[in-house]
Amino acid sequence: MTSQLHDAKQRFSELVRRAIEEGPQTVTRRGKHAVVVISARQLDRLIAGGDDFKDFLCSAPDLDALDLRREDAPARLVDLDG
Repeated sequence: MTSQLHDAKQRFSELVRRAIEEGPQTVTRRGKHAVVVISARQLDRLIAGGDDFKDFLCSAPDLDALDLRREDAPARLVDLDG
C-alpha cells in the first residue's frame, strides 16, 4: 500500500497495523517515495540476515552451463489493438 504523508499521519494506527499484517507500507511526500514502514519483526529478520543474501547468491549453481543464446528469428508481432 502507498499512502500520502498527510493520510499516513491521519491514519498512523492503520498504517502500523498494515505493516505488521501485510508487509512494508510506502509513504509518499510531494508525489515521491519518502519512507517505507516495516514491522519490527521484518527489521529484525533483515538485520539478523547479515550476509545471508550474499551467501545465497554466491551459492547459486554455475550459470555458464545454461544455453542462454537468443534465437536468430525476429521477435513475433503482437496485436495490441484487438
